[in-house]
Amino acid sequence: QVHVVESGGGLVQAGGSLSLSCTVSGDTDCISGMYWDRQAPGKERELVAGIGYDDIGATCYKDTVKGRFTMSRDNVKNSVDLQMDYLKPEDTAVYICFAKLTRAGRCSTLDVQYQGQGTQVTVSS
Repeated sequence: QVHVVESGGGLVQAGGSLSLSCTVSGDTDCISGMYWDRQAPGKERELVAGIGYDDIGATCYKDTVKGRFTMSRDNVKNSVDLQMDYLKPEDTAVYICFAKLTRAGRCSTLDVQYQGQGTQVTVSS
């Protein structure tokens, strides 16, 4: 299995910055990609950003965060970060980090994905 632990988050004024970090442990060699979702009160959970766990490490972002959020990976620390700049009140949500696993070999015996507990980000206007 894969253990996922988020850190960071908090309260910031609109226009400010916050950084989230997500550390994984366990069967990390089975991870194919890491992602950040968010869920605001009364709204559906949505994908915010993702990064491949291969040599390329391609990233993807939700349109409304492009140019403001940057996701990066630290292979030594087995962690991914989400740098959030120019934050807006509508970015307020619980941010959830999750790992998607490959279905190859022994990895197929594990769950498809593992996620952390989530961390609160609140942007005041």
